[in-house]
Amino acid sequence: MSKLTFTPAVPTLTYERVVQQIEEAILSKEIEPGQHLPSERELMVQFSVSRPTVREALRVLQSQGLIASRPGSRSGPVVLPISSDILERSFANMARVASLSLSELVQFRIVLESSACQLAAVMHNEEQLAAMRDAIERMEDEASSGSQSFNRADLDFHAAVWEASHNGILRICGEAVSGAILNVMDEQMSHADNESREMEKVVALDRAIFEAIAISDSVAAGKAAKTAIFSYFSSALDKEGARGVKALIENPQIAE
Repeated sequence: MSKLTFTPAVPTLTYERVVQQIEEAILSKEIEPGQHLPSERELMVQFSVSRPTVREALRVLQSQGLIASRPGSRSGPVVLPISSDILERSFANMARVASLSLSELVQFRIVLESSACQLAAVMHNEEQLAAMRDAIERMEDEASSGSQSFNRADLDFHAAVWEASHNGILRICGEAVSGAILNVMDEQMSHADNESREMEKVVALDRAIFEAIAISDSVAAGKAAKTAIFSYFSSALDKEGARGVKALIENPQIAE
């Protein structure tokens, strides 16, 4: 039997124990979004810790996107709804330092978005369908206005799809990945030989997704999503990355 090597046990810092308890109260919904934590003074008493310890714990919780301080407010920080912002920043930062490649992000988006589209096809309501239709119409209107406004309308379309999937995990992860590769989308458009034609292509791909969702065809919606993502990002992927993405498409006509 090989000799085990252990590292010295490090005691948990006091502020970390405060963070853990408040975090658990928020995640278990003992404290709901919109409610306030006790004031700093009350937290000092409840946890039997110093003001600097409480402030460090609140700083950590705020950096995690769980709470927000309100300057001038006599009450404690307000609890925030769970958001994709933190996850989006993590994806973006990992991509920036090359921990995640573009191909990995695109592969993950294919898995997420094709699943979301399939769910949206059977779970959507009329309001969500109207939001998708509105986003596509804005894409058509903004095709001549520049890539940034066009791409924002495109993201709005996909956000409506995430919402229509009625799956919170898919929505949070999907919006985070989409936000992380927004800069790539802008780059794609700005270097296109014919920017207007490229935008029209994207509109057509998104409209195919929309039409499949509108008639509740989950299989067609999933395939349309995969086709759209592959078509959009294939030129930005290296050979190895494209090979991995093609493996997820499961469509011989695209994979060729």
